[in-house]
Amino acid sequence: MKTVLGILGSPRKLGNCEIMVKEISEHISEPHRLKLLRLSDFNLLPCRGCYRCLFDENGCSQEDDFYTVLNEIIDADALILAVPTYFLGPNGCLKLFLDRGLAFYAHAETLWGKPSVGIGIAGISGKEGYTLLGIESFLKLVLSDIKMSTIIYGALPGEIFLNRKNRAVATQLGAALFGPPEKKHTPCCPLCGGDTFRFISENKVQCMLCSNTGILLQRAGIPVFQIEQTDHELFLSKEGVLKHREWLKGMKARFLQQKDELRKITGPYREKGDWVKPQYSTRKQKSR
Repeated sequence: MKTVLGILGSPRKLGNCEIMVKEISEHISEPHRLKLLRLSDFNLLPCRGCYRCLFDENGCSQEDDFYTVLNEIIDADALILAVPTYFLGPNGCLKLFLDRGLAFYAHAETLWGKPSVGIGIAGISGKEGYTLLGIESFLKLVLSDIKMSTIIYGALPGEIFLNRKNRAVATQLGAALFGPPEKKHTPCCPLCGGDTFRFISENKVQCMLCSNTGILLQRAGIPVFQIEQTDHELFLSKEGVLKHREWLKGMKARFLQQKDELRKITGPYREKGDWVKPQYSTRKQKSR
């Protein structure tokens, strides 16, 4: 029996994200056990940028719940991610977890290619902002294979299922998880499938999911994106992931080689400015 991990990006209990994940689970064809994980329940500290997790077999030195969450993702056979929209974007718990992503690379071979689906929920139609992009970024950067992702609308707990169409969306997501990838019906990046772009100049564009650049053309009145792959990719292939891991590990040797020169640059800035001190430090919060 497969294990499907439902990751909830909402702090609200029995809210729209939770009931949507459970409804999706009802439509998965494979026999499975549904495990649920609410990111806001876990103590996740900000990344300190020390790179220790790349070199130390014991991983990050911070004492928090990061590896509890990561190990559940590693052990799962598939992922369902449901996230609410907060101020035109996904709840910040997604980015807090992703910022610790250097630790993913020690488990790249196990994480690679897990099937996943993502659902974003916004209270006002058309006001989801970059929520879907945040969901897809999360699923790509934990190295999963996104089968389908979409946005639905509903603000009050349970409101999403006042609209019958949203139950049909849950059915589609459940069927897609262990099925073939969703075919995109809108113009998208030919490399990663992303459909969010930044227009740089004239017809030059950048995909905001894989961060590659290219041009926008019109063919028979239909927009077509021609995006070029670079030599340094983060998640487009397993080989690219492993290559990026080696590049990251090489940063330590590069720093040691250049540290004296770098300190000459940063040193003069040490005493500039007056620091505002926190009233409640992380250490105080943990002891309460």
